[in-house]
Amino acid sequence: MTQTAPTKPFLRALAGETILPPPFWLMRQAGRYLPEYRATRAQAGSFLDLCYNPELAVEVTLQPLRRYGFDAAILFSDILVVPDGLGQDVAFREGEGPVLTPIRSARDLDGLDISGLHQRLDPVYRTVKGLSSAIPSSTALIGFSGAPWTVATYMIEGGGSKDFQEAKRLMWGQPEVFARLMDLLVEATGQYLIRQIDAGAEAIQIFDTWAGALPEPEFRRWVIEPARKLVERIRAERPGIPVIGFPRGAGMLYQAYVKETKVSGVSLDSSVPLDWAAETLQPHCTVQGNLDPILLVTGGEALDGGIDRVLKSLSKGPFIFNLGHGIIPPTPPENVARLAERVKSFKG
Repeated sequence: MTQTAPTKPFLRALAGETILPPPFWLMRQAGRYLPEYRATRAQAGSFLDLCYNPELAVEVTLQPLRRYGFDAAILFSDILVVPDGLGQDVAFREGEGPVLTPIRSARDLDGLDISGLHQRLDPVYRTVKGLSSAIPSSTALIGFSGAPWTVATYMIEGGGSKDFQEAKRLMWGQPEVFARLMDLLVEATGQYLIRQIDAGAEAIQIFDTWAGALPEPEFRRWVIEPARKLVERIRAERPGIPVIGFPRGAGMLYQAYVKETKVSGVSLDSSVPLDWAAETLQPHCTVQGNLDPILLVTGGEALDGGIDRVLKSLSKGPFIFNLGHGIIPPTPPENVARLAERVKSFKG
């Protein structure tokens, strides 16, 4: 079957085209910095209730598109719906973040089951389907998941962590249990992403937020290898759907990640040197990023200078403008408008 060439700017960039001005979207573009999001969030009840309410999840996904005209919409959901779908207890507490019943042993792992995954996540698929008909015709729809390593850290730690002590202890101390958990997550994540594509997602982003916490041998085994398997599965089962990887904090290992996973695009955190990315990564795939989100909070000339540096360094090849991580709540909406205007007016 012949693949038709994409027409949406975001998808054209992911196919390897150099576009001026470059397409742009921002991680966490739907979120607490927008007053309309806060109002919808209050209407939903809990954060997970919002993720599982297709009507409201579609609404919060569309809110930043109405304001800023981004080239891509990303499904509003959370990476922890997968553990929730596997049967782990997941809750989000105000001021505390995610709280999960931790997986620390083979017995804990025995309590997880993939058989109910799609029934539990059906509202997410309905959100994707609703978005595919609600977004503007030139806007691309991104589906996403957490990467197995990052999701595993929350499942094992029982929430967020600074040092990932429990996750690493399980990885090194009970390697067979950890490998079983990772295999389960690779399979569940693969199925989840294929279902999103079937519901209308036109591209996929895999968020490995805590990739940089692993030493090189473990990075290769638990970051690169699962991502490679997911990319291969999507390419085999749904050809033509591009995949963006985000191994945040990977440093020099970004290069191995790009070459070995064969992602269509790679999202760069703010620490990645721009000239190095242009020279080392951009010849192999589209690059996405990597403005520091705090510059978006700061605004003014500092923001303008940061935007211009990224644009001038990366716009000579296939490139999507984004942040080095997600928008944070204190961000003034007018600064996002300033960014949108500056990127859209860039001529190279």
